[in-house]
Amino acid sequence: MARIVELDEIATLADQMETEEGPVVLINLFTVDAKDEDALLTAWSHDADFMKSQPGYISTQLHKGIANSATFVNYAVWQDVKSFRQAFTNPEFQSRIADYPDSAVTRPHLLRKLTVDNHCVA
Repeated sequence: MARIVELDEIATLADQMETEEGPVVLINLFTVDAKDEDALLTAWSHDADFMKSQPGYISTQLHKGIANSATFVNYAVWQDVKSFRQAFTNPEFQSRIADYPDSAVTRPHLLRKLTVDNHCVA
């Protein structure tokens, strides 16, 4: 089972899930022992299948660090916090967390896009 660690100790995922913003992006940083990478990918894929069927889900993309890195980043777009919260707290999804290898550490955090002149549009 994956261990969940806060990415931001000031604004926890629980704090974020109490808000009503949207759209939001879930960034989830995973680390895992190299020997458990296949198990992580299997568990993540199983989770992604579930999330993909949930109301408010838009898209997801998993990334892996290069040069033999055992670090992964999931980028998932949701219509709003409410949709993500309902999917994340769903008992079926919560039971799937047990499928992750014991060496896995996950750091989920919700963000919103920003507009920065000459660089980014929201």
